[in-house]
Amino acid sequence: MRHGKKFNHLGRQTAHRKAMFANMACSLIEHKRINTTVAKAKALRQFVEPLITKSKDDTTHNRRVVFAYLRNKYAVTELFKEVSVKVADRPGGYVRIIKLGNRQGDNAPMAMVELVDYNTTYNPNSKKKKKTTETDQLPPPAPQSNTNDRIRLPDKEDASSLLESAAFENVPMNHGSIEDSVKGLQYSINQTSIAAERAAEQLE
Repeated sequence: MRHGKKFNHLGRQTAHRKAMFANMACSLIEHKRINTTVAKAKALRQFVEPLITKSKDDTTHNRRVVFAYLRNKYAVTELFKEVSVKVADRPGGYVRIIKLGNRQGDNAPMAMVELVDYNTTYNPNSKKKKKTTETDQLPPPAPQSNTNDRIRLPDKEDASSLLESAAFENVPMNHGSIEDSVKGLQYSINQTSIAAERAAEQLE
């Protein structure tokens, strides 16, 4: 029966339990983060949070009260000088418990106990920033036009007339014989036809 059992005894006598809490609280104040079992973590939170609240009012009486629990003057100095300043604006809830899974061997559930204000990377209430990928940085694709809006390619007859006109425009005016002019005209026509074929292949 659990008559009169208002808290977890953790399988220890009173003196052993108080000494264990004092050591764990001093380690938490010094290192700001410790690993222990879930049962001890919940019991430690009830033990250390009232002491942190007392440290906000730095008086000789409060220092002696906290020292009676912690039994370590260096931990008391750290608590009243640094931790109390860090948690000055927080109205309670100074300790966070994060479960780490079961321990190998006895399969005991483990947890990490840490002071909330000393962890700047973990904030469960903050909105997660969307990660930008390479696809997000690319410009939007150009709108596709309908088939009716596309540029109409010239027919064979139109292409031949255009080639002839371009050939005549590019022919140099030689003052020599007529045969030289005809040869130059044929050469320019051949060059323009080759360029037109290459452009058609690129379009396809």
